[in-house]
Amino acid sequence: MGSKLIKNPLGVLQGRLLPKYKSRYQAHPVGYWQDEFYLAAELDLDCIEFILDYNDYQNNPIMTANGRKEIRSLSATTGVSVLSICADYFMEAPLHSANKQTALQSMNVLNDLIKAAAVLEIKDVVIPCVDKSSIQDELLCDRFKEVIFSFVQEIKQFEVNLSLETDLDPIKFGKLLTALDTPQVTVNYDIGNSAALGYDYADELNAYGERISDIHIKDRELFGDSVKLGSGNADIPGFFEYLDNFNYQGPFIMQSYRDDEGLKIFQDQLEWIRPYISS
Repeated sequence: MGSKLIKNPLGVLQGRLLPKYKSRYQAHPVGYWQDEFYLAAELDLDCIEFILDYNDYQNNPIMTANGRKEIRSLSATTGVSVLSICADYFMEAPLHSANKQTALQSMNVLNDLIKAAAVLEIKDVVIPCVDKSSIQDELLCDRFKEVIFSFVQEIKQFEVNLSLETDLDPIKFGKLLTALDTPQVTVNYDIGNSAALGYDYADELNAYGERISDIHIKDRELFGDSVKLGSGNADIPGFFEYLDNFNYQGPFIMQSYRDDEGLKIFQDQLEWIRPYISS
């Protein structure tokens, strides 16, 4: 495609190259997460986007000094970096929860996560605001903005982006981003999720394309589930062509459809997507 796309790192969402952890579709693979660095290197991938789950989050290697040391060592050995974290923790315990104790605990977790990301020179902490953590409700949206504003000085200090993934339509999401007018509050764009919601990628990119810092590559059926790349509702070739109008500098993260085993179906989809993200 266009020359702008060649610069971008290509990576995988943690666990996609490994057998499922406890039969969960998406989770940090406790006890064997290290293996993925070597598999990613064999596939010539640049990075892994780590997952911070709600369960046992304190033991996630991102959150411990020894774990961060091991991550750095594996990155040095394999050449595979960690540039971003998908903080699924906040799906279970939203920052804007009506339960004050839950919200306060989540803010404490985010505070620790930002500092941990800074130590590892991780640029993006993805905050999912979908499903249980959706901010479609105006009251929830106001509470969410208040929480994010409270972190502005910290994310500026540590040079870490809070990359928001929402199910808001382009107009509503654009208004939220205008209200949160801070360079370190950015967008995680999920190709498949947007297609499943019936949104038009051109409308979305025109609304906030310049603020996207992390892109998830996925395909989904309209109002349906994830499917193999190229078989769902997402116009992936069209999206990449339109994205070339924007100066996107961040990574492309494969969050593509998986089965129980993971690796073979990933390889098939990696082969399918490569022509669109490199010359």
